[in-house]
Amino acid sequence: MSQERKILIIEDDPAIMRGLRDNLSMSGYQVRCVVEGALALEAAASFAPDLILLDIMLPGMNGFEICQTIRGRGSEVPIIMLTAKSEEADIVRGLNLGANDYLVKPFRLRELMARIEVQFRAVSCEIKFSDFLWDSGTKVLSRNGKMVELTPKEIAVLDLLVMHPNRVYTRQQILDQVWGEHVIVTERSVDRCMASLRAKIEKDSRRPKHVKTLREIGYRFVI
Repeated sequence: MSQERKILIIEDDPAIMRGLRDNLSMSGYQVRCVVEGALALEAAASFAPDLILLDIMLPGMNGFEICQTIRGRGSEVPIIMLTAKSEEADIVRGLNLGANDYLVKPFRLRELMARIEVQFRAVSCEIKFSDFLWDSGTKVLSRNGKMVELTPKEIAVLDLLVMHPNRVYTRQQILDQVWGEHVIVTERSVDRCMASLRAKIEKDSRRPKHVKTLREIGYRFVI
């Protein structure tokens, strides 16, 4: 394992926390442990972990609230929830709040280690166009090494288009994949998002080089 991989353990059971800390440390990970919500949120920012193991039943702030807050900050760090709760509703709730995986206690250590590796094997693909670099793993757009500020919808639209260059997407397809099939918005929302995105990545948004419009059809991305 790379010593650069950092794992934050948020767990209030001392025995489980020690077991996870010792085994992960022996596997070459940098590990930090916290036992409650406020400390967890502080560590998620200061420690900058590559993965979080998150218990649900915690004093003060519970794991669902911690996960929701971390995702609300825009962080895409992989989160594996560890909990004694096995009800389907709890699992669905955790995943809907942004957890990447869910493991019910008691769990086998080998299974947990395998699931951690699955998260770390997720390949981050970098796409270059003009002066820009798009990292599909972190969902970060940079220009000459400086991050470009994007809205959540701009991030989702750009990722969809950049990862499928030259593919034509209708406005309805973009609405379904970015806004969701059950969200009531019009195709004009797509056009407004494309206009704001062009203003950030095109030298001349009136003569776009990358985000191309196909009249009465939709859009495609040209690298």
